[in-house]
Amino acid sequence: MALTDFLRSQFIDIIEWNDDSRDTLSFRFPDEDKEIKNGAQLIVRESQSVQFVYLGQFGDLFGPGKYSLTTDNIPILSRLKGWKYGFESPFKADVYYLTTRLFTGNKWGTSNPVMVRDQDFGIVRVRAFGTYDFRIVDAPKFLKEVAGTDNHFRLDEFADVMRSRIVSVFSEALATSRVPVLDVATRYSELGAALLPLINPALGEKYGIAMPAFVIENVSVPAEVEQAIDKRASMAAVGNLNDYVKYQMAQGMEKGGSGVAGVGAEIAVGMSMAQQMLNQPGGVMAQTTPAAGAISGIPDTVGPADAAKALGVSEADVIASLEAGDIKGKRIGTQWRITKSALAEFLK
Repeated sequence: MALTDFLRSQFIDIIEWNDDSRDTLSFRFPDEDKEIKNGAQLIVRESQSVQFVYLGQFGDLFGPGKYSLTTDNIPILSRLKGWKYGFESPFKADVYYLTTRLFTGNKWGTSNPVMVRDQDFGIVRVRAFGTYDFRIVDAPKFLKEVAGTDNHFRLDEFADVMRSRIVSVFSEALATSRVPVLDVATRYSELGAALLPLINPALGEKYGIAMPAFVIENVSVPAEVEQAIDKRASMAAVGNLNDYVKYQMAQGMEKGGSGVAGVGAEIAVGMSMAQQMLNQPGGVMAQTTPAAGAISGIPDTVGPADAAKALGVSEADVIASLEAGDIKGKRIGTQWRITKSALAEFLK
């Protein structure tokens, strides 16, 4: 091999990268310890951008197009390298290709329940999951904060890194939205659109990405809350309990029952049960106004344990709401004291 051929083989003439993986976010061009020749051709395809990095410092950024690498085309790198008399010699730099297309259908979900205050059920823990779309909009920030020096940073690595960050933003927005749990299922698209203005500034500033779409597919509640919802739906379906009991008694009489005496006894027992259900504390009438009845019998000032019993939640939930400022209370040393009026205000 002639000397000129050997020297030519040590320099990079063309820099280009074709992505056929469909899941690559950033890719470091393999220079094999070669230097980039003055006038080398840089090819950047659509949905790509190229970031030069010299000695750990970000240099020039190129969008789609074909470029001849000269001093005029790489002013930042020229300044960093300190060429005083023009760009004549080969140089070394890390070249990162980034995929700027939209990545769709990425999954997110809450690994732990999110505690929210609901106007119907008090303090409730909810889980949620869905999908989101994103794209890279700030190459230097993305390389610095997310991909790092990874030679081939893929979508599955990104999902692991970002899942908890996205969920934390969602959790904060859901807790402050005050949307009733019963209404969440009918407002998925509204919630997703409302969260984007909260999510995008944080993601762009911290990680150099933008999220055009955020979709909530499901929000679920604990089993006991589901049972309470089912009971409330059943009572709504029954309607007037007195009329319902009379109807049941009439049906029994129409079918013959167990004789006149039996029918009379059934009516008496049924009416008695209905009256008890209507009047007893915690009965049907009490269920129509759970918030008022929950605190009517407690002292004027209580601790977190008594407040939790009155609200039907755990003591930890009450303390968490106190620390968050949702429930107004006074802390004396390590103990909390809560007034009845503060609990009544919380339940409004």
